[in-house]
Amino acid sequence: MKRFETLILVAALAGMAGCNSSNVINLPASGSGSGKIAHVVVMVQENRSFDNIFAGFPGANAPMEGACAPAKWCKGSQIKLHSVTLEHGVGLNQGTDIDHSHNGWNIECDANASNVCKMDGFDLIRYGESGGGLVAKTFPYAYIDRSESKPYWDLAKQYTLADAMFFDETASSFIAHQMIISGGVQVKNGEWVTDQPQQPPWGCDSVPGDNAPILHADGTIRGSIFPCFKWATIADLLDAKHVSWLDYVDVNPNPYGDFSGGVWNGFRAIRKIFHGPDWKTNMSSPNTNIFTDIKAGKLPSVSYVIPTLYDSDHPASGCNGGPWWVTKVVNAIGTSQYWKNTAIILIWDDWGGWYDNAPPTIIDPSTVGFRVPMIVISPYAKPSNVAHTQYDFGSILQYIEQTFNLGSLGTQDASANSMQDVFNYSQTPNKFTPAPLPKAKSCKDKVTNPKAVEQLLKHDGGVPE
Repeated sequence: MKRFETLILVAALAGMAGCNSSNVINLPASGSGSGKIAHVVVMVQENRSFDNIFAGFPGANAPMEGACAPAKWCKGSQIKLHSVTLEHGVGLNQGTDIDHSHNGWNIECDANASNVCKMDGFDLIRYGESGGGLVAKTFPYAYIDRSESKPYWDLAKQYTLADAMFFDETASSFIAHQMIISGGVQVKNGEWVTDQPQQPPWGCDSVPGDNAPILHADGTIRGSIFPCFKWATIADLLDAKHVSWLDYVDVNPNPYGDFSGGVWNGFRAIRKIFHGPDWKTNMSSPNTNIFTDIKAGKLPSVSYVIPTLYDSDHPASGCNGGPWWVTKVVNAIGTSQYWKNTAIILIWDDWGGWYDNAPPTIIDPSTVGFRVPMIVISPYAKPSNVAHTQYDFGSILQYIEQTFNLGSLGTQDASANSMQDVFNYSQTPNKFTPAPLPKAKSCKDKVTNPKAVEQLLKHDGGVPE
């Protein structure tokens, strides 16, 4: 595949640019040739593997059972997947989270002597955001109850579902939100940022000394780095070509309030953005501003849409507002003037520790991570389609670059497989039919109330990553 054929080129580019450089490598990037997409909206939900949402989906690589490591709860080397709710937990602000740290990835992957993931260690990880609880046993072998995942299934059935989208890295949300804007987290040759700082916010306004760990080529984690990076992002390319963009996110660094904007906003950890004019002009807070902009005819060319804790799908939240939020945003775009020339890319930032059957290709200790769902919603997305091409987050960056003729960052975007094959620009455009808003539990006050959020953090063993 293209991704792996161009690793030497990418390594050379990384060496020339250096991850601490703000220079953009202006590689030629082929345009889509269609001119029919003028708006790209990237919706980034939280912590679900592909099988966790789409197990059993027709035509997709999504079996209803998974391999397990030998244990008294694993009989016959296979565990049947069971149903869980999005809000599963002991109470409204105490959802059930499971390990999805770099260490958790290693346990679940369980690589053999040929460095191929056996994907049978999911029953050996522990509860808690970094594995501080009891062994989770069969719990990670789960799919979201169909009554709650139905809005996602309906979108997948109507448009294009990608069943081979791999998160690039072997850590979690902090890294994921860097990859979705920069395509890389390499500090220097053989060293990558991994996991996350210990307390919010995660970025240039982090508490001094609250650093992110460094993963080395020998697989060990040692040393750390303050989370305020100099590497280039898609914003550099967009700004250089005067292409409008906004990050719809609740910019709130309060650790005992809705901390979503303090930890899931990748731009917060980019020095040029946080300490520059883009922080004031391109961070649109609250994230519900997207509805105002759509109605006012002010939707930018490129939008990142970051959920609040309530509507994030994150297991720790104890809430199930994700399908409601996604449906509301998609309906707003679909019933507006923007539907005719928009591509909505719905992605989940990391696998959240949940079982997935598809082994990633291990390139180095930092790459590649497990599979996550991606749905592409557009008048030109191939209808009722399951795309089997292997994508990664660099594919999304590359699609934005191609659509607006931006050039390339020269990171994962340069090696990723193109997403152009999920589109058919000559087809009769898909007609949009708004979906009814699904019901969501009334728990928003539980993830914004300081005392309740403090309880959530204690229950989860840290800030949900």
